[in-house]
Amino acid sequence: MHIFKNIFKKEEESQNSHGYRALNIRGTVLFGITAGISGISANLVFRKCLGVNYDTLKTFTSLATLPFLSSVVTYKLFVTDALYTGNISKENCVLRSFLVSLLCGVLHPTALAFSKNARLAVKYQTVPLPPKGRVILHWVLLCQTDIKLMIIPLIFHTSFGLLNGLTHYMIYESTHENHM
Repeated sequence: MHIFKNIFKKEEESQNSHGYRALNIRGTVLFGITAGISGISANLVFRKCLGVNYDTLKTFTSLATLPFLSSVVTYKLFVTDALYTGNISKENCVLRSFLVSLLCGVLHPTALAFSKNARLAVKYQTVPLPPKGRVILHWVLLCQTDIKLMIIPLIFHTSFGLLNGLTHYMIYESTHENHM
């Protein structure tokens, strides 16, 4: 009889663990989708700002997929795997989720969109070349009014990162309590 209790207990633990992983995967994929949307919006802003009309499909696909993949992999490494090992506090989980959302969801797509569209703008000569010695200042002055639109994805994605970190930690706690 004792053997059957252990078998049923292991089966129940497996079902609880599968539910946790399924919810965790959904949240992580949604996290990556919002990073992809942030990359698309950054691409739209910089294409308009720099007057680029070439290689549209090439830049949009790379700016949708690279932020998606980088945010999913980074979130899994820094937040999800730390939750599986059990050595992360609630505050640390939320902080890590926030930092991943800021870096991989907003800053990485923005920098990637800027570099791709600036390269295309110089290649097709839609903007004047920067003078020697003041390259960064030239690009900042050229895009400073349009880059302010990126505050919308910044607020959205960082708040979503905070909520996602809280949700994953609460799911982890409830699953951990069910196993005890």
